[in-house]
Amino acid sequence: MKLRVQLQCKNLHEYLKELSPEILDKLYNHPATCLAVYRELPALAKNYVMRMLFLDHPLPQAALALWVKKDSQKYHDECVSVLTSLRLWHTQQLQGGLQGNILNPIFKDNLRIALLGGGKAWSDEGSSIGPDRHARDVGSLDRYAMERWEVILHFMVGSPNAAVSQDLAQLLSQAGLMRSDPGEAPCITSAGFQFLLLDTSSQLWYFTLQYLNTAQTRGMDLVEILSFLFQLSFSTLGRDYSVEGMSESLLTFLQHLREFGLVFQRKRKSRRYYPTRLAITLAAGITSKPSSSSNPMDVAPGTVDTSFIVVETNYRIYAYTSSELQIALVALFSEMLYRFPNVVVGTVTRESVQQAIANGITAQQIIHFLRTRAHPIMLKETPVVPSTITDQIRLWELERDRLQFTEGVLYNQFLSQADFEVLRDRAQGLGCLVWQNVPHRVMVVTQQGHSEVKKFWKRQKSST
Repeated sequence: MKLRVQLQCKNLHEYLKELSPEILDKLYNHPATCLAVYRELPALAKNYVMRMLFLDHPLPQAALALWVKKDSQKYHDECVSVLTSLRLWHTQQLQGGLQGNILNPIFKDNLRIALLGGGKAWSDEGSSIGPDRHARDVGSLDRYAMERWEVILHFMVGSPNAAVSQDLAQLLSQAGLMRSDPGEAPCITSAGFQFLLLDTSSQLWYFTLQYLNTAQTRGMDLVEILSFLFQLSFSTLGRDYSVEGMSESLLTFLQHLREFGLVFQRKRKSRRYYPTRLAITLAAGITSKPSSSSNPMDVAPGTVDTSFIVVETNYRIYAYTSSELQIALVALFSEMLYRFPNVVVGTVTRESVQQAIANGITAQQIIHFLRTRAHPIMLKETPVVPSTITDQIRLWELERDRLQFTEGVLYNQFLSQADFEVLRDRAQGLGCLVWQNVPHRVMVVTQQGHSEVKKFWKRQKSST
C-alpha cells in the first residue's frame, strides 16, 4: 500500500525543465551552472555533449543516430529527450532540407570555459581580505551544518527549544510541511512527516525547491540565486570566501542559507563565509544516493541509528536511541512513559494515534515509520510489525474518519412550537441548520450563521 501523501521530489533536471526558455538561457550564461547540469547528465548524453563541444556546425540527425547500435536505440532516444528538454540541443535545418542538431551556443561557450579555464572567477576567496583569525576546520563546519539543520527538523516535530525565523516558519507552511491554525502553534502535516523520513540530501533539495518557487515573490532574482547555488557546489570545503561585490538580494539569500546550515558566517555583517558540506552536495539534488559510509553527513542529521524500534503486541514501543529528533518523531504518535540513557519506552494508544491523525499524519505513514525504523531483531520476524498493531492503528483511523465534527451553537428552551419552527425555517433558509429535534424543540446552527439567526430572533421577538 502506498502512502496517502507522496512528496514530489524533483531532481535537478526535472526542476530545470519546468523553467522558461528565457530563464534557462540566462542560467547557461554562468559556467558553474553549465558544469553542474553536465555533471548530472546520463553517461551517453555526456558523450554526445563532448563530441559536439567543439563543433561549430550542426550534425545531421541521421548521423547522430549512428552513434549507437540499433539494439540501444532507446538509450539514444532518452538522451535526445533529455538534451532537448534542457535546451542543450537546438534543431537546425541543413542544406537539402535535412534536420540537424547543434549544441546551445550559450551552453557550449560557457561549458568550454568551465572545462578549459578562463572567464571571471566564480567567487572571491577570503584570502583577498586577509587571514581569518576565527578560521573553521572541516569538522567544525560539519557539526555546525548538522546543528542548524536539526533545529529546523526539531521545530517541525514541535520541540520546545527549537526556534526558527518568521521567514523560515512561513516557508515551511507554504511548502505544506507544517500548518498553523489561528491561535495555535504550528504543527507538522502528513507531508511534513514523510519529509522527515527522507535522507538529508532529499530533504535539502526538496526544501530548496520550495524556497526557489517563492524567490520571485520575495523580489529576488531567480537566475542570480540559482547561479550562486551552483557556484557553492564547486566550492572547496574548509575554505573561506568573500562577500565583496554581492548584491543586496544575494546577501539576503546568504543569510537564509546560513539559517539552513548551508554556509557558516560568524556574524551577519562578516565579510567572509564558509560553504558547508550540505551546500557542496546540494546541486545534485536527490539524484545522489546516500553513501553506505559512516560519514554522519551522508544520512539524515540525528538519524544515524535508523534501526532502533521494537514494537510488542501489547502496544509498547521501545526506541533504542539517544537522538532527540528520533524520540520526538516517536512521540508524534505514541505516549511516552519512561526514558533511560539509551532507550525510551512508549505506548501506542487510541488517543495518541488519533491526535497524530488530527495533525495530518496517516495510519499508513505511522506503520511505514515503524517498519523502516525497525530494530534488526524485528526484521527477522514476519511481519516486521505485529499485525495486531497495524490493524488496530488502521481501525483507529477509520474510527475517527467515521464521524464528522462540526462546531455549532445550540438553540433550545423555546416557549412554543411556533417559535421553534419560525427560527428553524430561517436557519434552513440561510443554509446554516446543522441538526434539529422537533419533538424536543432543539436545533443546532453553524457558528458562521449564528449571528444572522440571532439577529433574526431578536427582530422576531421585538415585533411580537
